[in-house]
Amino acid sequence: MAVFVLDRGGQPVMPCSEKRARLLLQSKRARVHRVMPFTIRLIDRSQTDCLLQPLRLKLDPGSRVTGLAVVREKPNTPGAKNAPAFEIAVINLFELVHRGRQISEALTARRQMRRRRRGNLRYRAPRGLNRGNKQKGWLAPSLQHRVDTTLAWVARLRRLAPITALSSELVRFDMQQLANPQIEGAEYQQGTLAGYEVREYLLEKWSRTCAYCDAQNTPLQIEHIEPRARGGSHRISNLCLACGPCNQKKAARTLQDFLKKDPARLARILAQAKKPLRDAAAVNATRWALAEALKATSLPLELASGGQTKFNRCTLGMPKTHALDAACVGRVDAIAGWQNHASATLTIKAMGRGSYQRTRLDGFGFPRGYLMREKSVHGFQTGDLVKAVVPKGKKAGTHVGRVAIRKTGSFNITTARGVVQGIGHKNCRVVQRNDGYGYFFNRAQHTGCEQAGPGATDALHPALYLPGLNPGVSRAS
Repeated sequence: MAVFVLDRGGQPVMPCSEKRARLLLQSKRARVHRVMPFTIRLIDRSQTDCLLQPLRLKLDPGSRVTGLAVVREKPNTPGAKNAPAFEIAVINLFELVHRGRQISEALTARRQMRRRRRGNLRYRAPRGLNRGNKQKGWLAPSLQHRVDTTLAWVARLRRLAPITALSSELVRFDMQQLANPQIEGAEYQQGTLAGYEVREYLLEKWSRTCAYCDAQNTPLQIEHIEPRARGGSHRISNLCLACGPCNQKKAARTLQDFLKKDPARLARILAQAKKPLRDAAAVNATRWALAEALKATSLPLELASGGQTKFNRCTLGMPKTHALDAACVGRVDAIAGWQNHASATLTIKAMGRGSYQRTRLDGFGFPRGYLMREKSVHGFQTGDLVKAVVPKGKKAGTHVGRVAIRKTGSFNITTARGVVQGIGHKNCRVVQRNDGYGYFFNRAQHTGCEQAGPGATDALHPALYLPGLNPGVSRAS
């Protein structure tokens, strides 16, 4: 992956390659500013001495994972033949894993424990002072977390790279065009995107399943509920998905005639077909909230649909990942350099910054034991990225990973190979302070981080192992 570069004043300049960063560090022209994502700070240059090129940050918002891609827009050579009209070069790829499910489960557990305590002790009616005061545009905490976390990383990447524009996938399909296909006339009906928005919407609406036999993992065809031969239209409410055999078997028969022996399925299909498009808008509530927040950044914002993203990815022959989907958002004619960066995608997992609870709870919601009141022991906090050098003993060697502190000063370090217990604090050195995220390289292809547990780092940056390099704690920590 590319290395982010800051000038001597902390302002972002153009990212460089890993080889260039290593040479700058070895020649002492730069220092390590941050380990994850890896960033160096120049000593002898300012932003005015560097040539900046336009960088664009692209986002593919998702319910569990949001794809992020930093790309460089390559200008076309005047007069060049067969040159793509709009080509980009991939700089960095990220996948941001949200913790919305954990937040929802934690709130549910807290609510149940409070209700249990009220029932076992003296009765106290719920006060409800915090109810009914929701402002317009309010989102549940598990949904608001996705918006806030994505915006936080947009702001962080803007501090690390000279980003001049944003692109985001607004919705998975353009519902306005689905409701009114004539909105752009023949350009929509006959253009390169013709049918892509419709197919994406139907796949989502019918759960990628045949409406007549519930077949999955098979090629599906667009089926007219009311046949065209009997006056049926192309409206989205008259379309469903069917496998090849069911489509041929139904032919030009009416739905009532075809399913006269299965009235339950007939009623279900008719109810599913009449679901309004606003149901899909409710599912995409966080995308609209994120789009409004991105507009407030004062950067030029390009909004696109999921149908266009899939069209770009399939046309360019790229595999399906969240990060590469982000690179395909918006107008794209050609993408360069994605093959090298796809294998070095940095996965960023939201871990939280700890808990406010001072006790553990039993199955009935009552306190069980007490936790330390101090969050720091000998200058270390749980979640810090540390490097421990043990000179002798059974645990001799170098261990790099996330630390879990104890009051005794004997810590546990979660590495890619597992948990190393009983490491003395005198042998540990902070590499990067806990920022609430865990970082992984190629998490889907390696199982080391899964065995190591939450917060592990399965592949740290090679600069950590440079001879004589002492990253320390930088200003960014």
